[in-house]
Order: sequence, then structure tokens, then C-alpha cells
Amino acid sequence: MTSRPGNGGHATNSGRTRVGKYELGRTLGEGNFAKVKFAKNTVTGDNVAIKILDKEKVLKHKMINQIKREISTMKLIRHPNVIRMYEVMASKTKIYIVLEFVTGGELFDKIASSGRLKEEEARRYFQQLICAVDYCHSRGVCHRDLKPENLLLDATGMLKVSDFGLSALPQQVREDGLLHTTCGTPNYVAPEVVHNKGYDGAKADLWSCGVILFVLMAGYLPFEDNNLVNLYKKIFKAEFTCPPWFSTDAKKLIIRILEPDPAKRITIAEVIENEWFKKGYKPPKFEQANVSLDDIDSIFSESMGLVKRETRFTSKCSANEIITKIEEAAGPLGFGVKKSNNKLKIQGEKTGRKGQLSVATEIFEIAPELYLVELRKAEGDTLEFHKFYKNLSPALKDIVWKAEPIDEEKDGSSPSK
Repeated sequence: MTSRPGNGGHATNSGRTRVGKYELGRTLGEGNFAKVKFAKNTVTGDNVAIKILDKEKVLKHKMINQIKREISTMKLIRHPNVIRMYEVMASKTKIYIVLEFVTGGELFDKIASSGRLKEEEARRYFQQLICAVDYCHSRGVCHRDLKPENLLLDATGMLKVSDFGLSALPQQVREDGLLHTTCGTPNYVAPEVVHNKGYDGAKADLWSCGVILFVLMAGYLPFEDNNLVNLYKKIFKAEFTCPPWFSTDAKKLIIRILEPDPAKRITIAEVIENEWFKKGYKPPKFEQANVSLDDIDSIFSESMGLVKRETRFTSKCSANEIITKIEEAAGPLGFGVKKSNNKLKIQGEKTGRKGQLSVATEIFEIAPELYLVELRKAEGDTLEFHKFYKNLSPALKDIVWKAEPIDEEKDGSSPSK
């Protein structure tokens, strides 16, 4: 269960604020949606970082579904090069995400203090970065804001990517499956993100990784200009020059990553098979996650007056089997289905109380051979969505491994007669 530390924690004898078993200390960082504080686990004495989100802002910006999904996935991620999420807590007004705290500073502090890195050292960090990014992409999470501040080092000098899946919480994925909000540090942002015509988060992440590799080896940015318009022009054309000390193979790889057309850009799978990348590469060993996701819904359940506009279940069937079964079940209920990758749009033929009911369905691989299926009301009436799901459920029983209960809940206002 989620710990509930009251309205916003309470003061201890030392005068510090306490949240659950954690005593809060100095502020480590602050953004529009969150604040990160240093904290100490009073039971074990371990240091942690706590990301504090404001529930009111979360609700206002319609970020609930995304936060639930990101936190659910992040809890399942156990990778040596990604900051670990330990637990999630909530009060009436705040959400507290407890994260691993690392002490080695930012990777880019090394460049600031000693200049560019040798190619072998840059490659080692790049291997760790790509390994972390690839793993998270396989779990359905893109970073979307890879930049120097998010690359940390632990006490042993190992790279740790921070804010994976949490840095871009305000992002919204539209029904075309693409992101549409420009974000990120301009120098590290892929051209398709700036174009704002929708972009693939995984391909944009790889571009940022390419910029980071260039900076590690060169000691300066590939794209730089005081005028933002000129900077973007350089990025759109991939107008950069590798310094003479780059090896030929490193240059070739960077040029393939910093390809302005995402359709022509090298993929992460191809990067991992690249001869320059593979030199001295040792894939990390790490544990499989064995965690409960029961606390995710409960962080939103109190005091927010939310209507349940989505439901989800897990399945051990393949994505194709799940899609086929949903198609077969939706037809007799008077619903048409449109497919796009692992996404379905289920559209009602009849007009309901608030127009036609439209249900967006997404399938995420959250662990090997385990899929999370999320059905979310995109348009129409919430109560009609509940009725649709209750009618659909019996036909899906063969593919459901574990289902989230769906309750009869009142929509925000009383139904009109």
C-alpha cells in the first residue's frame, strides 16, 4: 500500500519536514511541475532524492493517466544505468516519488574540469547511455529530454540517467501515437521535435545521445549559436563538423545518428551492432523487477474527486492475440476498430449521451511476455464507457491474466434525463 504522510508531511524534533519514514533536506532542483529534495531514510539511514509533484497541477494539466503509466513502468525498471525508483507516496495535495540519490555529480562536470574525454572513455559512457536508453525504450518509456543535467555519476563512476520517464510528464501522446510538444534543451533537441509535426520519442532520444557523444569527445557542442533561429537552422541541416581528433569510425557513427530525417537515422539496434560501439562493450547484468503496482492508483484515489475514465489489465498473450480478441469482442457490441501498431481506436456506431463513444486502447510490453493493456475513454460519456467495458470483459476472459476492477462511478455531474 502507499504510505500516506498527511497533507504535506510533518515537522520532526530537528525542525525538518518528514514524509513517511523520510526526513526532507535541501532542495536539489525545481521545475514547473515538480521539486526534488534530498532526504534521509530514518529507518535505514540511506540517502534518497524525493520528487514532489503537486496534485492540483497534475489534475489541471490532465496528466493523471500519463503519470500513472510512467510511474508504473519506472517501478518495473531495474537497470544499473538508470536512477532507481523505490516507492511512491501521497498526501491529499502532493505525490512523493522516492528515487535513488547518487553522489558523483554530473558527467559533464568532468568535461568542465578536465576538457574533452579520450575516445575510449567517451565510448564507455556512451555505451552505458545507449544501454539504458534501449532498455527503457523496450519498456515503452522515452526520456524526451536527454541533456547534461540528467547524466549523473555514482560513487564508482558509473553513468546513471535520471528523470527517465518523469522529465517529460507534461507531454501528451496524441492518437497518431506521436508526441506534439516541443521540449528539451535546444542544443540537444532533434529537428523533428522543433518542427512540431509529431515525432517518435525513441528516435528523438537517439539524436540527443548523438549530441552527447559529440560533446564528450569534442568538449564543445556540435550545434551552437546565440541566435535561436540560426541554431535551429543548423540543427535542421545537421550543419556540424567533427574535429580532426575523432577517429574515422566515430565520425561515421555520429554522422549516422545526427541525420536530420528520422526515417533515415540509424536505429539504436544498429548502433549496438556498430563496430566502433562494440569495442570493449560488456552488457550489464541486472535483476528482474519483482514489484507490486497496487499503489499507483491509490495515489490518485483520495481527495481528487476523479472519475475513472480508463481501466487496464495484464495479459501473457502476444500483442497480436490481444488485438485480435478485442476486435472480435467489440464487433458484436456495435463498435468498429481501427489498428495502428499496438494501438487500437474503438469507435461506437451509435450516438450516446455525449456523442459517439470512442475508446483508445494501447498495449505495452512491461516485462518479457507480459503486456499491460490500457483502455481509455477518448470521447463520449464515462458511464457509457463503463457499460461498454463490462460488456466487453466476458469475451476477453481467456486473454486476461490480472484485471483491474471497474466500479460503477458517477460522472462529474448527474446524467441528464
